Amino acid sequence: MIKPIELVIFDCDGVLVDSERLAVRLQVELGAELGWPLTADEVVERFIGRAKESIVEQLTERLGAQTAGLWWERLVERHRDAVDLGLDPVEGLPEAFAAIALPTCVASSGSHAKMRHTLGRTGLYGHFEGRIYSASEVPQGKPAPDLFLYAARQMGFDPDVCAVVEDSGPGVRAARAAGMRAFGYCGGPTPAGRLEGPGTIVFDDMRKLPELLAAI
Repeated sequence: MIKPIELVIFDCDGVLVDSERLAVRLQVELGAELGWPLTADEVVERFIGRAKESIVEQLTERLGAQTAGLWWERLVERHRDAVDLGLDPVEGLPEAFAAIALPTCVASSGSHAKMRHTLGRTGLYGHFEGRIYSASEVPQGKPAPDLFLYAARQMGFDPDVCAVVEDSGPGVRAARAAGMRAFGYCGGPTPAGRLEGPGTIVFDDMRKLPELLAAI
């Protein structure tokens, strides 16, 4: 029997804060500068939703450790500067929050420092303070299930009563591997086809999320 959802775990970038398009653009720019030309679609496939270690590993294999380090350094600096110029919550998120009465938390591939910055810039940090988890706290990042299982344990819930809201292929695969129900948001740069799979509901408007959660 399918159990009702008791905890909603949100990814951060692209789900709470509208930052993934920015990240894709910056990665394309850095690829052109540092010798690995990438299309936006290739960036989404290779990098979006993955932890720093996975991205740097790919960069090192392709470009060497020195250039990989330079790439990451420039990415962090430019992302920070761009966020300071203006970053918004994902469209429809305030309406969704107003209608979701379940406990919530954040589990992201990003660092705690990055989330303090982006969630703080959008006024969301206080909403989740004390319930924010990073891939830096677990052995393996997405698509491994470690982060979501860790978040559920910290919050005191079993995996089978958790729902994960994600916007990346690695993210929905991690949710499925954790035995949680996945909600794939395709309103950002990741197309719906990369989010679809067993135990996954794909949707394109964050305002629909409360109704989808309630229907389980």
